[in-house]
Amino acid sequence: MTVVAIDFETANEQRSSPCAIGLAWIEDGAITEVEHHYIRPIDMRFSGWNIAVHGIRPADVEDADEFPAVLSRLRDRIEAATVIAHNASFDISVMRRTCELYGLPYPRFDYICTVQVAKNTWPQLPSAKLDAVCGFLGVDFKHHDAAQDAYACGAVALAAVEATQAAHIRELPDRLGMTAGRLNADSYTTCSSPGLRRRAG
Repeated sequence: MTVVAIDFETANEQRSSPCAIGLAWIEDGAITEVEHHYIRPIDMRFSGWNIAVHGIRPADVEDADEFPAVLSRLRDRIEAATVIAHNASFDISVMRRTCELYGLPYPRFDYICTVQVAKNTWPQLPSAKLDAVCGFLGVDFKHHDAAQDAYACGAVALAAVEATQAAHIRELPDRLGMTAGRLNADSYTTCSSPGLRRRAG
């Protein structure tokens, strides 16, 4: 089964304001395709803080499709995949809140949080933030670019597969004492890690 790493950037403090999505598709143990899509937020309200983080401005998305059209193009492929995200609680909540805003059913997929994967795989690291984990792993990327963050998330998951000797990214929750999350058309369960390893020191 295909795995896809996703990353959203938002226009403001509302989780229902995505302005970009990045996707990194993983097949046969390698990242095979990386995509970036701008998204036009429903009210085009951008906060200065968010712009400072990701650099996306209203002019960048004024001609982009709104979320329903973007999701429509991606839904079939996403629903056929296992989704991974670094800090999945954020990215999955963006998906849910924006679907709710537009009255759309959630896409259906299992998902894994690579923050929890990183904490369990490399408990000695002082931080499980994406830039910190990628620095440790030697993964070069541009942080807060949606496509680059998705690529980095995929690289973290693949490194964890190697470190744990798992056969596939989908095996990581079982290897690490985690439970994968699930998004259904009208409900969800969270990715959890009740057996999270304590960091050394």
